[in-house]
Amino acid sequence: MSKLETLLAEKGVLLADGATGTNLFQMGLTSGDAPELWNVDEPEKIKALHRAFVEAGADILLTNTFGANRHRMKLHKAEDRVAELNAAAARLARAVADEVKREVLIAGSIGPTGELLVPLGALTYEGAVAAFAEQIEGLKAGGVDILWVETMSAPEEMQAAAEAAKGSGLPLVISASFDTAGRTMMGLTPKALTEVTSTFACTPTVVGANCGVGASDLLATILQMSEANPQAIILAKGNCGIPVIQGDKVVYSGTPELMETYAHMALNAGARIVGGCCGTSPLHLAAMRKALDSHTPGPRPTLDDIIRDIGPLVSPPNENAGEGRGGEGRRGRRRG
Repeated sequence: MSKLETLLAEKGVLLADGATGTNLFQMGLTSGDAPELWNVDEPEKIKALHRAFVEAGADILLTNTFGANRHRMKLHKAEDRVAELNAAAARLARAVADEVKREVLIAGSIGPTGELLVPLGALTYEGAVAAFAEQIEGLKAGGVDILWVETMSAPEEMQAAAEAAKGSGLPLVISASFDTAGRTMMGLTPKALTEVTSTFACTPTVVGANCGVGASDLLATILQMSEANPQAIILAKGNCGIPVIQGDKVVYSGTPELMETYAHMALNAGARIVGGCCGTSPLHLAAMRKALDSHTPGPRPTLDDIIRDIGPLVSPPNENAGEGRGGEGRRGRRRG
């Protein structure tokens, strides 16, 4: 078994870390700047964020590489630094994990290319595979334990990432963002995700949902995934409540208490890996650690339970829509 499967077997459930971007902005990152450049320019700040998540109880650290592919880095004139930035990020996370005696796994974060795939855009499938393979090579050189493909929308782009991961020898996580009436932006449903990923060149060890539009919507997604495939290892990495504009800042509404409740409900909904996405601070993550450590399995939550305890759905599913399997790739947004 992989390190991920071994640790899951040992602990039963695992806690992934919280937001990257949200917390880096609080540490001085400026809007429009590439967080990935901080892996070289501000390594101590990146390590400080990782360290805070480890101290909060995280079992899995995601590298600061969400946008570290050639297409996104081209926007910052750094497309020739993909290998350097990914390897540096992995080494920073690994250095922090090695500071503690318990096992902390390093997951190489891989976000969307930010380009539209043919025929909607200019990026070919082969070009997407090549971009992901280049990023994966850097992450492997830095010593990651997991390849963590996240905030995806189009099955074609997920498929390209999975093909690039084939032969890596590392477990693959594929996580989508269901932010449009219970679907991804390209129309993929939670049920369809569990079906389509089983046909990929590299079958994911874990499938799940991250980001999206709020913790309630994400929990509703997890219910659908676990119902469609009860045997799947499912990831729930929801945003910390919903974003609220306060002056010139975006503040997330979730309190540590709410995220503690969210973690309990995610486990009862069928998730085995729980974490936080946008807005999730180390303080929130510590509350989630408390939930995982004290959790007693309870009844599977209903949608009414989720709305009562977490809040209303932000983007409720369209009951008249069919079972969508999605379409071509889109421009992906940042995680965290």
